[in-house]
Amino acid sequence: MSDTKTVYVTGGAGYVGSALVPALLEHGYNVRVLDLFIFGGHVFQTVKDHPRLEIIKGDLRDIALLKKSIPGSDAVIHLACISNDPSFELNPDLGKSINYDAFFDLVRVSRDARVSRFIYASSSSVYGIKDTPDVTEDLPLEPLTDYSKYKAMCENVLLQECGPEMTTLILRPATVCGWSPRLRLDLTVNILTNHAVTNKKITVFGGAQMRPNIHISDMVNAYICSLNWPAEKINKKTFNVGYYNFRVSEIAEMVKQEVGTHVTITTTPTDDNRSYHISSEKIRAELGFVPSHSIKDAVRDLVTAFGAGKIPNPMTDISYYNIKTMQAVNLK
Repeated sequence: MSDTKTVYVTGGAGYVGSALVPALLEHGYNVRVLDLFIFGGHVFQTVKDHPRLEIIKGDLRDIALLKKSIPGSDAVIHLACISNDPSFELNPDLGKSINYDAFFDLVRVSRDARVSRFIYASSSSVYGIKDTPDVTEDLPLEPLTDYSKYKAMCENVLLQECGPEMTTLILRPATVCGWSPRLRLDLTVNILTNHAVTNKKITVFGGAQMRPNIHISDMVNAYICSLNWPAEKINKKTFNVGYYNFRVSEIAEMVKQEVGTHVTITTTPTDDNRSYHISSEKIRAELGFVPSHSIKDAVRDLVTAFGAGKIPNPMTDISYYNIKTMQAVNLK
């Protein structure tokens, strides 16, 4: 393991964070989690009494809390945000205050606290829609929504504010898929699997659109690796993390193969023809990072979780759906 001993994870109780935190503990790190826990406190059930886990229930926008809780951390992994376009658009001012305004204080407090490594979870949506089949990190950013616009703007803030002593890394993940303790059922692979298991049918809107995906275990591994990659190989660099670029119709067929031939697929027209496809060649070539899990693995994991009763009330429990939960909690 590197010199990093204590990792501060913002949004650690979210979809990716709830899978990342137990993995960090397993790898021997001390972990501090900052989260509002609006999706429930159950996500750390298996590790809640772990001696190396510190849970800080609070708001990313609370600078006094940041100044109190960040010092002593060796690395920050910043996952917290109002995630996905519909949730952001519910309250654009709230989204901006969390996704952008609070980022300045987070970076500055981390820098002043001598955090040695800052890893920022950006998004592959910052590219907008490109015609090229290989969307690489050097292409211009053309975000289409406020959510992706502020993701892109935060990248610039980090590079401007980080200071010489804090190694910074920007990762642009594809859409994450698979099971986690704080499960999301509003992401392409997970949506299709839920409908296949629960309703025995899948409705595909359009189907020709490309969607880049990455298995949640590979995304977790990317963050853990990012704590150990040599600083000179990652400092102030940006990497896509994706690999699997498939059409929605192809993903639906994969889901059907894994869930069972009894599942029917219906295709209907759509006005949403947004198509995303990213290249992850740079992270493979420069850092040797390649995935070890497939989309089919993600579907199998979800099917297993359904079978084990780990996903109760998948159509009605709002905690699986970001926008429904945001509407219910009415965060200010």
